[in-house]
Amino acid sequence: MNAPFELPVMLDWKAAAANRQEAGGKGWQLGLLARYGLPVPDGFVVPAAICRAVMEAAGIAERLAVVADAPLADGILAQCRAEIEACPFPKELRVLLQQELENRGWSDVPLAVRSSATTEDSEKASFAGIHLSRLNVCGLDALIAAVREVWASLWTPQADAYRRRFDIPANEAAMAVVIMPLLPAKAAGIAFSCDPRSGRDDQLILHAHWGLGESLVAGEADGDEYRLQEDPLDTQLKLVARRIGGKARRTMLKKEGGTHTVDTAFAERTQLVLSDAQAVELGELVRDAGFALDFGRPFYDIEWVWDGARFWIVQARPVTAMARNTYAAIADQPTIWSNGNTRDVMPLPQSALDWSTTRRLVNAILDQGYRRAGYPLLPGAQRAALYNGRLYLNLSLIMWEAWDGFGVAPKLVNQMAGGHQPEIRVPPERLRDKLRRIPLFVRYLRNTIAIHRNAQQFADAARAHARSWKQTPLPEDADVCRDVLFSRVRIMGAQSELALLQAPGGTISMLTQKLDKHAPGQSHALAAALLAGGEPSVTAQQGYELMAIAELASSDPATRAWLTDPARDDDAWRQWPHEHPFRRRFAEFLDKYGHRAVYESYWRQRRWHEAPGYLLDNIASLMEMDIAAVRARQQQAQADAWRTVRATLPWYARLGLKSLVAAAAREGSQRELARSSLMALSDGLRPLFLQIGRKLAEAGALSQAEHVCELTLSETGRALSGHIPPAGIAARVADRLALRAHWETHHAPDVIYEGGMAAPVETPKSHAGDGWTGVAVGAGIARGVARVILHPSEGTRLRPGEILVAPSTDPAWTPLFLKAGGLVMETGGYLSHGAIVAREFALPAVVNLPGILGKVRDGDMLEVDGSTGRVRLLHAQTGKD
Repeated sequence: MNAPFELPVMLDWKAAAANRQEAGGKGWQLGLLARYGLPVPDGFVVPAAICRAVMEAAGIAERLAVVADAPLADGILAQCRAEIEACPFPKELRVLLQQELENRGWSDVPLAVRSSATTEDSEKASFAGIHLSRLNVCGLDALIAAVREVWASLWTPQADAYRRRFDIPANEAAMAVVIMPLLPAKAAGIAFSCDPRSGRDDQLILHAHWGLGESLVAGEADGDEYRLQEDPLDTQLKLVARRIGGKARRTMLKKEGGTHTVDTAFAERTQLVLSDAQAVELGELVRDAGFALDFGRPFYDIEWVWDGARFWIVQARPVTAMARNTYAAIADQPTIWSNGNTRDVMPLPQSALDWSTTRRLVNAILDQGYRRAGYPLLPGAQRAALYNGRLYLNLSLIMWEAWDGFGVAPKLVNQMAGGHQPEIRVPPERLRDKLRRIPLFVRYLRNTIAIHRNAQQFADAARAHARSWKQTPLPEDADVCRDVLFSRVRIMGAQSELALLQAPGGTISMLTQKLDKHAPGQSHALAAALLAGGEPSVTAQQGYELMAIAELASSDPATRAWLTDPARDDDAWRQWPHEHPFRRRFAEFLDKYGHRAVYESYWRQRRWHEAPGYLLDNIASLMEMDIAAVRARQQQAQADAWRTVRATLPWYARLGLKSLVAAAAREGSQRELARSSLMALSDGLRPLFLQIGRKLAEAGALSQAEHVCELTLSETGRALSGHIPPAGIAARVADRLALRAHWETHHAPDVIYEGGMAAPVETPKSHAGDGWTGVAVGAGIARGVARVILHPSEGTRLRPGEILVAPSTDPAWTPLFLKAGGLVMETGGYLSHGAIVAREFALPAVVNLPGILGKVRDGDMLEVDGSTGRVRLLHAQTGKD
């Protein structure tokens, strides 16, 4: 390679973070860590293009072309290595390396020279220990020799075998080289931001050894092990176990360069490498690195160094082999992840703050009943995951726990959860299983009756917390901000009673099962009609009160004109006299319901008391509605249902049915009450987050305070304490905003199996060629014009009596339910918000129709049969494709 050629420039960390193909896996990850403000030593990367050029000059490309896709024989691999070692080293590269060493003051500094293949350190292929790295490399000649050796390590038998294992063609192999100073390690080791052996993602594992970590990484020494656990309430880490390792051998530097292993002094073998405080500090750093690189799946294998003053990260790669943390009885079945029901709660991609608070809240909601029943839950079970920014539930775990604990069949869980996904296999039910469950039922009832009886008290306590937080002056000191934040998050997370009230509806399941025995195929429709009317849930009540305000506004010409003015100032009403009827009633409404919002489960969404325009639009559109018609529809549906029950069910099956209906109605209402209470708590906490956002904006870390929602909870605390520099925070936020924009334009599949394999998207089931069948959740039959509404802000287009066709609904959609003649929803199950409120309003409703938004368009004439779950196309709009 004597002919001159144009060399690519060396990549600093900033350039490496922007060019994975040239920086290789290791260099790219280190560049990202540096970009995100993690402690990474200074360094640079020799780009992979230079390795490609060297291999081309050495004739390796021609040799590989002859072999094609066949496994490379040891002789060929040896020839490739020899050719790289014999090929003249590019003079231009020698000069460039010398300049880098001189400019950085590294001419006499021991260096670490690490492999960074373009195919390594991905989510599927780590190449851990496959390619070569060299430590204690001193001087230019030694550096050049080390770079050659690293390039040549592409063609070892183990590297070739690993590539073939993952179907990586040999001609795609190229090697970048990471060069950085060798840190003066007092201690070093490896860490995992999860427990890959058990599959628990709420625990971190640290391994530590004296001096350099090479003997630990190579498996030549048994280091100390530390286990840390994430607190489920405030996510802070605690040391829960530690073990002193043998540490028989340790890695030392040789004077002439390189390293060797020696026996460890006896005193060091019996002494812990890290103190408890250091272990927690390192654990926080390791977790921060995982969240920075991928907050949705923050599971990383990290190499670290302690230089006596601070911890450094010298390598990070995704964990590629993580066990499944599941019950032994279903370990041979794939894990089923579904967003069939969660799309009803969180249809949009989540921010980092959303996910960091949601991932544990889901567990609290779903496992409270089992804990109070004394069911042996799987330690560290995680029932939520983030795919493509969306929230998915582990239905395999949920189905098994429902079956094993209380005998609820997987099919029924599917109906409650919504979505079209397979069911797990369960063993035949035996008498011993029924007997085993009796104590669980008894404990569950004993421990939860009082909670359901006192639901309003728990909700009032949550509202009192929220009101107190909003009335307390916001702290100015950053440390106080951090302490108050975690204290309030802990209080919010401790609302176990509210979590239990949100849990899946056992009473509604019992009601539908009872009806199905004597009225098969009608149980859901009958249950929906029996539950119509009655004491309204908090969500229905807010709808009724909004209608009353609309009636009041309609009677005043000035208010009516203001509401319908296209140039309306949404805050003008605040300046009206306090005795003004509309101002007084609307202010009372906001005091009760202003903590809610459109898509309220997201921290970034402004609440109604902050931005009342959406409510004012709905008041304007409700001014022509008649609440008496809604009440009459409810009474008629309920009366018809009781007549059907008396005609269908034998007398003994009707015993206790009214009590069961009342309990099921109370359960649905309490789910809405619990949700509203949790939203009040989040609304009470939101000003503190915005205060923190303002502080970070003042420090130059954020461009606007609201972007604090792009940080995880732990990142927020670390940012306040100065552990993440402003530039690192700004980089994380910028990249996450871009990622969320990408997620918003990409489809999220209905079902994902463990390992990321997506199930085919299921289209609505057809019948007779003119309609679709879903889950019936509301009583009666409605015929009307379809109005496709993709966002509640479009709700003013819905005219009274039209069929509302929507992707999903949350409480912000309730005003539209008051106008709609029927409801068709793409997602949702029997316990979704849309189902609960549709039952209350006696609205003919069918949910869980995947793909329906692509089949129905504005103006189509539809028939919605809430008794059978069928939606029929009566007449297509002219011009329909």
